[in-house]
Amino acid sequence: MDLSNRNLLEQYRLRILFQGDSITHGGRSNNDDWNHVMGHGYAFTITARIGADYPLQEFQFWNRGVSGDRVSGIYNRRQSDIFDLKPDVLSLLAGVNHVGRLIAGDSDETAEKFAWEYSVLLKSVRETLPDTLLVMCEPFILPVGPVKEKWHIWSDEIKKRQAVVRQLSAQFGTIYVPLQHIFDSVSDQPRPEYWIWDGVHPMPAGHELIARAWMQAVFK
Repeated sequence: MDLSNRNLLEQYRLRILFQGDSITHGGRSNNDDWNHVMGHGYAFTITARIGADYPLQEFQFWNRGVSGDRVSGIYNRRQSDIFDLKPDVLSLLAGVNHVGRLIAGDSDETAEKFAWEYSVLLKSVRETLPDTLLVMCEPFILPVGPVKEKWHIWSDEIKKRQAVVRQLSAQFGTIYVPLQHIFDSVSDQPRPEYWIWDGVHPMPAGHELIARAWMQAVFK
């Protein structure tokens, strides 16, 4: 299904897959229990809103986010968690765990490695699912908790990964969902931890911001 020049909301049984780390995982179950299968984060909100507003389209949604995951993990599970599902739309959010691992002492977790691994994943998807529409979400942080304690290095390193995501999005012709400036713009209303409780994981209101940005970018 070539979706490049189509209104996605007009498609029937569009298959949308969310991939990422704990932010995407959102406490989801690992079975078919539809009380919990989408988790309680932005993927759930998007699924609920689109499903309720466009019931006749019968969209299909999957959440395959894994807590603690990095791009290499998504790549390693690509057959079962991407290719076998054959999504029409694949949404990716990754980057923050790469920085966390670097700060924890893993010197191999460089921005260059992140760029290489992400490009390998994207090439693999393009080769296997050439008609799948790719969505790349920008990783983000706010100065709260442990992130604030090492803000200088967190900020420097996340900016490098954000630049990688922007560059790869342009290179592979994906939809790009900017998120950092959205959190920055509300971080003092009333305080950063209202949106992201530990500097990395969003509060419910933060997940709502992600969902709004995602829907605006994808269903514009």
